Amino acid sequence: MEYRVFELTNRNGMKAKVTEFGAILMDLFVPAADGSVKDIVMGFEKPEDYNNNPCFFGASIGRSANRINNAKCIIDGKEYTLAVNDGKNNLHTEMDKGFHKAHWNGTKNDAENSVTFSYLSPEGDCGFPGEVKMKITYRLDDENGLEIHYEGDCSKVTLLNCTNHSYFNLSGDLASSACDHELKLLASHYTPVVAGAIPTGEIADVKGTVFDFTDFRQVGKNIDDDVEQLKLVQGYDHNFAIDHKTGSFDRVAQLKCDRTKIMMDVYTDLPGIQFYAGNCISPQTGKGGVKYDRRQALCLETQFFPDSINQENFEKPLFGPDKKYDTKTVYRFSTY
Repeated sequence: MEYRVFELTNRNGMKAKVTEFGAILMDLFVPAADGSVKDIVMGFEKPEDYNNNPCFFGASIGRSANRINNAKCIIDGKEYTLAVNDGKNNLHTEMDKGFHKAHWNGTKNDAENSVTFSYLSPEGDCGFPGEVKMKITYRLDDENGLEIHYEGDCSKVTLLNCTNHSYFNLSGDLASSACDHELKLLASHYTPVVAGAIPTGEIADVKGTVFDFTDFRQVGKNIDDDVEQLKLVQGYDHNFAIDHKTGSFDRVAQLKCDRTKIMMDVYTDLPGIQFYAGNCISPQTGKGGVKYDRRQALCLETQFFPDSINQENFEKPLFGPDKKYDTKTVYRFSTY
């Protein structure tokens, strides 16, 4: 099957390449302080290469991002059983199905400098109730912002919690560690986990802990400390509770790299952001023949909290005929 690839460029030389396979972000070229342009995301050369993508490079995840405890959930009083694909739990819906393996129909809008991908997720898709008419729009503006707009019309009340799973290394050297990057999260709380990376239900204060990224902190500074929460997931792979009200569109994270002086600002209207330090990137060959390995890139995935469908005090990502799924995330780039 042939999948089209679309390019978006702006007046500053920034470029994004996206494909109908999985609505995946394949390349993201960003200007560095020295005038060069760097591809800062992990991925592969061709759309079909993403058939084997165990790390979900660049993927649009759905219907449900992150983990669901025991691969089960209750929606409108009925229990649904999902794929058991991460120990006893469900991770990112399914490995060989889900939005990241779907064939999306792409339409380019030159006036908006955008591409909209459409997909009909049928009733019962990957175990979830209801039919969902999904759209994901990538738009590149002249202020070096890549906007990802998710829209879902659901025929029944169902769980919908999408994210983009791009892995960033702002140096553009995707064979190098990203542990020298500095990260700031506008999040004074995070959700601790048990074995299997399932949240305990607590929303814990980061103050005085290795999870305090309320000011810039080097990613690798404490990543291997003898801290149970880090040891459970081999480093940072935790959801942070953003200090804003859901629906309020704000800057929620900043990431910078002194090697290129590239800064990435993340904006969203969602309640959580998963900081994953790439601890489990499996050795493999990516685009340009580059050898990928652990911690050579990191993810900042905007989302509803992991396992929120099963957690009493987490906001539920439930949508239906009377409540459309509609959320935006922007990755904006500058130099310093």
